[in-house]
Amino acid sequence: MTKPRHSSFACASGCAVEAALSLIDGKWKGVILFHLLEGTRRFNEIRRHIPAATPRTLTNQLRELEMDGLICRKVYAEVPPKVEYSISELGRSLSPILLALKQWGDDNIERFAPPGRIAA
Repeated sequence: MTKPRHSSFACASGCAVEAALSLIDGKWKGVILFHLLEGTRRFNEIRRHIPAATPRTLTNQLRELEMDGLICRKVYAEVPPKVEYSISELGRSLSPILLALKQWGDDNIERFAPPGRIAA
């Protein structure tokens, strides 16, 4: 198991919430995890699902998710190198939360999106 990057939390009544949110607080982390729920993906497949993410940002977010043990990275010894990302068991345990966030977003997107910006 990987060593968590987060060593301490201000353990008040919301400590567990703070801990959970700190793992998915990157701009694209939740979206990456959501897409990996569907199965193993290569970098460019993830990138196609998240076109607004720059390659550098996506790489950094993937590295952090891997360091936190939420995703697994598998490198194949071939030329050119082949790298696949999949969700770990710990990451999969977030699936009810991610699916609930998606449902909430589907139900409320019209409240927050600028007019004419909602894709059907």
